[in-house]
Amino acid sequence: MQTIRGTKDILPKEIQAWQDLYFKALELFTLYNYYEIKTPIIEQTEVFLRSVGNETDIISKEMYRFKDQGQRDICLRPEGTACIARAIASNKLYTIEKIQKLWYLGPMFRYERPQNGRQRQFHQLGLECIGSDTPIADIEVINIAHNLLQRLEVEDYHLQINSLGNEEERHTYRIAFTDFLKKYEKDLDDDSKKRLPTNPLRILDSKNNKTQEIIQKAPCISKYLTASSQRHFDTVKEYLTLLQIPYKINTKLVRGLDYYNHTAFEIISNKSNNQNTLCGGGRYNRLIKQFGGPDMPGVGWAIGVERLLMLKRPTQEKNSEKFRFEIITENSEGQKKSCHLMQILTENSIPFNLNLNNQRLTKQIKKAVKNKSIGCIIIGDNEVQESTITIKWLTQNYQETIPYQSIIPYLKNKIKTLEKFAIYTKIA
Repeated sequence: MQTIRGTKDILPKEIQAWQDLYFKALELFTLYNYYEIKTPIIEQTEVFLRSVGNETDIISKEMYRFKDQGQRDICLRPEGTACIARAIASNKLYTIEKIQKLWYLGPMFRYERPQNGRQRQFHQLGLECIGSDTPIADIEVINIAHNLLQRLEVEDYHLQINSLGNEEERHTYRIAFTDFLKKYEKDLDDDSKKRLPTNPLRILDSKNNKTQEIIQKAPCISKYLTASSQRHFDTVKEYLTLLQIPYKINTKLVRGLDYYNHTAFEIISNKSNNQNTLCGGGRYNRLIKQFGGPDMPGVGWAIGVERLLMLKRPTQEKNSEKFRFEIITENSEGQKKSCHLMQILTENSIPFNLNLNNQRLTKQIKKAVKNKSIGCIIIGDNEVQESTITIKWLTQNYQETIPYQSIIPYLKNKIKTLEKFAIYTKIA
């Protein structure tokens, strides 16, 4: 049996890259005082109907939606921001702290055509700053995304930004944009024709060349911004310049979800392929209120993890692997002794692997070499009878027999020496 189309096993050899991403994100976000949050994978469908928008592709085409045994309308979450907004409202987090700085990492689900870097079960790393409507909050989240990509050694990307204005300005622009496109309706591609009466701003994302030619003549949303919205956007641009983060203004950038307003942004990989958006986000000032909470502004972003891992520099093997020991036993009495040994190794944080193959000692030692263990801890007949233990050092090709009760101080001292030698060799 195979995995369901659009899903993928993440194998042990791949996990280290995922862990590296998680811990680098955790370290960076902690510096900025952001806290991790985990929300359920399943949510009431109403969470996304209220926020994402009925006419978006996510709702109309891509959502995994079903009735559970209690006939509740349930879905697998297609994105993370609405879940965070719902969690803030339902848990009344705003009563604890006015500004909520949160981040998440987890699986999302959309019924899309699977491609390289895009699966039906995919993972998002997201960051949300809730409670501030100042442009500096927009700058903070963009700066964190930029710093994260730098730490992951992702290269060759650029930032695109736009302002969508407030709800009224966006609505006015939508009417003007729709009126413009109606004059060219017969020349639009089929998908754009379907979107015109329901979600016209999504036509700006069309990949059809003819439709893009038409859009180039369309009015820009910047002409519909009030002075207040323009000041907000100008401040964002000013601070990006101060932080030396290069950017391009893309007046066609609107993002695909209904809850966005004011600042919208994407970080785009310059590598030539269709799936080149690394990070997308923006401001959403009414989302918490839609879930019964107070009128709290917010801004955030999400990164597709699979796509990010394709572009980040490969993770180097961890040095701690070379200090792993292989526990080798010869009989049932040795296996009993190994149970106690495993316990004391665990208590002292010394990595080990218990050989479970019931092979001869020579074969178990060969397996330890293949596993790149630093040494074998051997408990044979003699060791059991004399209450000793034999350490065979594989990298130095010698062995020692010591009293069993001395094993921990002995190993700790040896590991400390080996670590110093490794550091010295690296410097030399």
